[in-house]
Amino acid sequence: MKKIAVLTSGGDAPGMNAAVRAVVRTACENGLEVYGVIRGYNGLINGDFIKMDLRSVSDIINRGGTILYSARCKEFATEDGMRRAIRTCQEWGIEGVVVIGGDGSFRGARDLSERGIPCVGIPGTIDNDIACCDYTIGYDTCLNTIMELVDRIRDTTESHDRCSVIEVMGRHAGYLALNSGIACGATAILIPEVPFDIEKHVIERMKKTQRANKKHFIILAAEGVGVDVKALAAEIEAKTGVESRATVLGHTQRGGYPTAKDRIMATRMGNYAVKLLMQDIGNRVVACQKEEVLDYDIFEALNMQKSIDMNLYNVAHEVSI
Repeated sequence: MKKIAVLTSGGDAPGMNAAVRAVVRTACENGLEVYGVIRGYNGLINGDFIKMDLRSVSDIINRGGTILYSARCKEFATEDGMRRAIRTCQEWGIEGVVVIGGDGSFRGARDLSERGIPCVGIPGTIDNDIACCDYTIGYDTCLNTIMELVDRIRDTTESHDRCSVIEVMGRHAGYLALNSGIACGATAILIPEVPFDIEKHVIERMKKTQRANKKHFIILAAEGVGVDVKALAAEIEAKTGVESRATVLGHTQRGGYPTAKDRIMATRMGNYAVKLLMQDIGNRVVACQKEEVLDYDIFEALNMQKSIDMNLYNVAHEVSI
């Protein structure tokens, strides 16, 4: 394999640029031509490529977002879109593609691989919800961003003896809410993996801590719980008498300089992905398991199920009274 491409797809995640950098430099150092695909699978369909070299990725390891841009691409999910993408790869002589993104991006990589374009996926998503991985690029940065923002909100919450109900990202997974809740000492943590009961998970806990003379409260809710945090705050105030406010952190969680952990893991994964393609190995997902970088069959990876650590969930509630 002598010519490869790299793209970022789906939601952006801090550390994606570090992964792109590692892919480009590993490829260049080993005599491969490498092209950046602009705006994910849209660029793959439309031939929106840029030739990349060692200097094209200088000074991006510290930057959030993705210099290749990202986008959703409904057209790629159609057979016609897939054929156009394959034809574009053939016209440009692209023999393999590194896809940086989440589950949806990997499904696209799987479909390309089935049709003869070897792909290697690198997990880049703040939700940490790729089943074959202990850790995904962007998660650590997002976790630290949430912690900093919640710490700031706590200052006002404590000053006014309030309850702050804070929504964090995590549509299908509660890893961000659970671990940031532990890091911030939240009174209650609401995650999609545990059916929500306001009396059990919030009101009873707040009343118990009130009896221990606590007067301010942090409630962290993953967006996947499906609760309107403004309505939840109003209900908490009505049932406890504690003035309550709601905050949705939103896309503030996605941006910012990636942490050292995200930069290092992204670099290791990007390097590993190119080494697979150099051996003409595709249909793989690069993963981190117990700090070791390895790879899985892409079909196997997409069929895996990831479960929340309920022991950690129980620990969080035992120490947050």
